[in-house]
Amino acid sequence: METWLAPQVPELPGTAPTLQLFDTATGSLREYSADTMRLWVCGITPYDATHLGHANTYVAFDTLCRVWQDGGRALKTAQNLTDIDDPLFAHAAANGLDWQELAASQTELFRSDMAALRVLPPQIWRSVSETLDQLEETVRGMEAAGLAYRLDLPDGSQNVYADLAADPQFATCEALRGAELIELFDNHGGDSELPGKKNPLDPQLWKGVRGDDYRPHGGKPGDWRPGWHIECALLALDHLGRIDVQGGGSDLVFPHHEMSESHMRVLTAGRSQVQFHVHSGMVGYDGEKMSKSLGNLVLVSQLRADGIDPNVIRLVLLTHHYRSDWEYGAQLIREAQRRYSDWRAGAHAPVDAKADTASSATAEQLLASMREALAHDLDTPRALRVVDDCLRRRTSWESTASRALAIAAVDALLGVAL
Repeated sequence: METWLAPQVPELPGTAPTLQLFDTATGSLREYSADTMRLWVCGITPYDATHLGHANTYVAFDTLCRVWQDGGRALKTAQNLTDIDDPLFAHAAANGLDWQELAASQTELFRSDMAALRVLPPQIWRSVSETLDQLEETVRGMEAAGLAYRLDLPDGSQNVYADLAADPQFATCEALRGAELIELFDNHGGDSELPGKKNPLDPQLWKGVRGDDYRPHGGKPGDWRPGWHIECALLALDHLGRIDVQGGGSDLVFPHHEMSESHMRVLTAGRSQVQFHVHSGMVGYDGEKMSKSLGNLVLVSQLRADGIDPNVIRLVLLTHHYRSDWEYGAQLIREAQRRYSDWRAGAHAPVDAKADTASSATAEQLLASMREALAHDLDTPRALRVVDDCLRRRTSWESTASRALAIAAVDALLGVAL
């Protein structure tokens, strides 16, 4: 799939400190010090795109990419697009739309929103519709190897389920200790009470097989489809080979990320192990988590249509630590607009080599302090305060080079263009 135009990221002098990231699986802050980061971030199902919950996640992992690449470190990124999925079919039917046209239009809207927010595109972006042959081959192989089984459905079709007994590591991480897994599973589309399942948590690999036909013709959209967890597992293995950092919103911790990682372990005989599990917080609105199912959405495209600068939208997101849950309100836009205006004024203050700038942080101090803040689990609120101290109320710069470095540092590390 075609992504979107990548923003230019300035190169900064010096080296970045060792990155520390909070690993959801262990519940601890750990150093990430490999030479390369292979990052998988789960993509969208293309309807009602792009709300601020989406944007919060993708700006968070864009910040991770920027921080990691600072200093020339290698990065490989991949992301999926779930353009064959039950909620997409249901939304299209409820609104009298062709589901394929809906998916295409919302994918294009997502592209434009990501470009406007200056999010670096994934190097590899693949949709389910592009990957059906590989998905079918993989699920057939799991059946043949005794790693999956079928259950008969009332309409004469069958669903294929992964047998979790094949993965002794399933749900053994510290983060899931004591969690109500069946409740979480069912609240995220699971079918724990379906008669005949070997384990109530066994995840669906394929829906609606008829005989030996995985993609039967006829019927309404959604009569068949591949499972969501196997989709991410296969695409990640196929395009990254391994995952160093698995990313997404905190609502994906279970079942989605644990299920997809389980599939990867099974498909590689235990060789594929995610090193870091990193999750962004949830964005609320009107007292509830912002979600497509609830319909309480604030869309990036609508904010843009209302004349809100995308840099301001990005600042709203960066104001909150990526792991925190927070509530959206219009006052956040107003505060970010004031901050952005102050930053721009300071960044473009005149050069006056004779002026007394001793009370203001230099550009070199700005860069060092931003790097230190972001190396500590992407602490963007602290990084924003560092920029505040340097740029707010600044009336002059000691040199053109110093001014340029400050503008480049904010651009490269925070993705905010001044």
